Amino acid sequence: MGDQSRHLFERASTVIPGGVNSPVRAGKAVGIDPPFVAKADGCLLWDADGNEYIDYVCSWGPMILGHAHPEIVRAIKESAERGTSYGAPTELEVKMAETIVEMVPSIEMVRMVNSGTEATMSAIRLARGYTGREKLIKFDGCYHGHADSLLVSAGSGVATLGIPGSPGVPEDLAKHTISLPFNDLEALADAFGKFGPEIAAIIVEPIPGNMGVIVPDEAFLEGLREITREHGAILIFDEVISGFRVAPGGAQELYGIIPDLTCLGKIIGGGLPVGAYGGKKEIMVRMAPEGDVYQAGTLSGNPLAMAAGLATLNLLKQGDVYKELEMRGKMLFSGLETAARSAGVSIVVNHIGSMGSLFFTAEPVTDFERAKASDATMFKRYYTTMLQSGIYLAPSPYEATFLSTAHSEEIIEKTIECATVALRSLDAKIN
Repeated sequence: MGDQSRHLFERASTVIPGGVNSPVRAGKAVGIDPPFVAKADGCLLWDADGNEYIDYVCSWGPMILGHAHPEIVRAIKESAERGTSYGAPTELEVKMAETIVEMVPSIEMVRMVNSGTEATMSAIRLARGYTGREKLIKFDGCYHGHADSLLVSAGSGVATLGIPGSPGVPEDLAKHTISLPFNDLEALADAFGKFGPEIAAIIVEPIPGNMGVIVPDEAFLEGLREITREHGAILIFDEVISGFRVAPGGAQELYGIIPDLTCLGKIIGGGLPVGAYGGKKEIMVRMAPEGDVYQAGTLSGNPLAMAAGLATLNLLKQGDVYKELEMRGKMLFSGLETAARSAGVSIVVNHIGSMGSLFFTAEPVTDFERAKASDATMFKRYYTTMLQSGIYLAPSPYEATFLSTAHSEEIIEKTIECATVALRSLDAKIN
């Protein structure tokens, strides 16, 4: 970290807990203090000291078209000139809702909110109100935001910092959440055998991205759909990460499985704060003011976020964007595998489209327990060397790597070259 970033982190640490506004950014898992970003363009970042990085965090996923895309910047400017917030309905909200309904297979009606956490907590409240039940099933390592019910065996920053749950979550609330191993239909059947009439919903990342990227067993996703139908429970897909990232209609389009409710975020805001939840009309009409389940938000449907999100979605609908992202994802992630083989280091690379993860282990990574078995020390050393080489990765072994349309073949080739050097510098090999 340069002098300017160090100075900023020292200032931040006196007025912000841990010096950051979201825990993983602090870099504790990789033993560094964070570089402070000054600007970004395309697939590049520059820190406060003027150092340039190739960015594979992409603001944790939203920047699928790269930073400061001219059409998105123009949409934000034009919207801002008309006012930044009204607290009243706008045509932009209607256009956004129509676009989401058009693109996402399961969504007939949608409600905009301000974050992925708001989306998941609202969808769960709706599922409980609709079914009249209280228990919730989630899966170990899947992170659905920081709402109380969801910090049980969560991934992402909770896993990165080694926090098993969180103080401040009442036991009476946590007891209603059942956390099971991902990709394990037998455990799921056992839970429904014991608690079936009490289970309101299953919430799942259909493509987990918060314990590293985990590729779902298609039979597992099909099993979730079958067992919820059988028991009258609601199936909630948390597609905050995978929505519009792996396909225009998200993981549900990719795998052909239709949930009852879907949570969205990240890409639909074009980099601005946003969230959404939607699904079957018969369920969504239970939301106030039409129904009796309450949720509200002063900045929900904010015109700047709607403008940026609409510009992003409209660009994603043009040409062969997803075909190009798939090609570049294969180039990067297969290149990392080749680099590791040449270095004699055993790794597992999980990826789908333009998102993926590298695990320092020789065993397939199909759930949270296997993700945790990956060598964190090796990741830390790899991360540090890559950062010094100008490659900006998520500072956690449990976060995803993201590409954008701005990552050219030349940039990807440079990244693979840096990874080859970094992997060869690891003198301890994994057996």
